[in-house]
Amino acid sequence: MKAMEPTWEPYEEYGQLTGRENLPDTVFAFPRQRKEPLTDAHHVRNAAARFDQVIDVSDEDRALAFANIEKAAQYYGVNLSETNWQELGIQPQQNREEAAAKGVETRRREREEELREGKETAAEKAAETRKRKHEEKL
Repeated sequence: MKAMEPTWEPYEEYGQLTGRENLPDTVFAFPRQRKEPLTDAHHVRNAAARFDQVIDVSDEDRALAFANIEKAAQYYGVNLSETNWQELGIQPQQNREEAAAKGVETRRREREEELREGKETAAEKAAETRKRKHEEKL
């Protein structure tokens, strides 16, 4: 099966909280079903973790969802160890605890390094980028 072209696009609404019903289809991992919104790094990790729990979708839908998760993960700086959607569907996921511990250690080490060097943290950079993009739209 050839790789699907992702449909995901970043979406950041300012002001009042946006309800799920107001989100565009392009923000969901499964856009036709409007399942698994990918609005930030937390939601991307959640979509990857819950990927195999989404029911009533075709293999084509899963391929598209994985492409969208990959694109959102890259945008939000989330490291995915999986290289295709079939790897997300393994139950129980192999090496899950080891991978999670490695991810936690990597994030802790990166944060300590940023603080030690006086650099902006990833969260601060993301907030500045969102603010700048919002101001550019005005």
